Amino acid sequence: MAVVRFHLKSSLSQADVLAVLTDFTPARAQAWPSIDAEHFVVHELGDTWAEVTEGTGAAWERARYQWDTGSGKVTVTTLDSKLFGAGGGWVFRTTPEGEGTRVDVELTREPTAFKGRILAGLLPLIGASSLRKSFQQALKAE
Repeated sequence: MAVVRFHLKSSLSQADVLAVLTDFTPARAQAWPSIDAEHFVVHELGDTWAEVTEGTGAAWERARYQWDTGSGKVTVTTLDSKLFGAGGGWVFRTTPEGEGTRVDVELTREPTAFKGRILAGLLPLIGASSLRKSFQQALKAE
C-alpha cells in the first residue's frame, strides 16, 4: 500500500473549496486537468455523496465521494481503477486559514497488478509534488 500526504493553501473559502471538490457538473472536466470529458460519468448523485468515473484513457477510476460540509471533509473511496483496482482513495480535510483554506490531502493506493505496484512504489517519491501541482489550478492554491 502506498500513502502520499501533502497540503495546499487555497485562496478560496472553505465552502468554495468544498464546492470545487464536489462539483459533478460537466464543468468538472474543465476545472481538473486530470479529468477529460470522455472519461467523466456521474453514475449516481445524492445530497452528500456521488458515484462517478473520472480520469483519462491512461488512468481512470470509479469512486464513491462522500462529504460533510460541517466537518469540511471529503472522502473518496476507489471502487475500480485502471491502474490500481478497488481499495484506497483520497481524503481531503479543509480548514479555514487566514483569508483562505488549508487543504490536507491523503492518497492511499492498494495496487493489484504489476504495473500498479510499480506506480505505487513511485508515489511516495514523486507523488506529492506532481499531485500538488495538479490541484493548484482547480483549488486556486499555492
